[in-house]
Amino acid sequence: VQLQASGGGLVQAGGSLSLSCAASLRTDSGMGWFRQAPGKEREFVAGILWSGIAYYTDSMKGRFTISRDNAKNTIYLQMNSLKPEDTAVYYCAAQNRGAITSTDYRYWGTGTLVTVSS
Repeated sequence: VQLQASGGGLVQAGGSLSLSCAASLRTDSGMGWFRQAPGKEREFVAGILWSGIAYYTDSMKGRFTISRDNAKNTIYLQMNSLKPEDTAVYYCAAQNRGAITSTDYRYWGTGTLVTVSS
């Protein structure tokens, strides 16, 4: 399975961006978004099951929304009220092998850069 993330870019603080991640094949399991800022470890942002049940890191609840279109094998991440500390490379992942919040996924996309200016 190949994952192609897109939608990153430069935005001012308080602005919004929408990311998408298209999988080359159907994935019935969980899919997620992670991010990695320079000098930091990769961290969980949001995840979503095939059923649509979503999970978020507490700091992103209310600002980020993950959604999924199973017919298109695509997940989305709507990011609102962005802050400079949200600056990172955002990665999508598919087929979690452990907790959806962990980094234990079978497939990873190449990442898309989100830069939030102050």
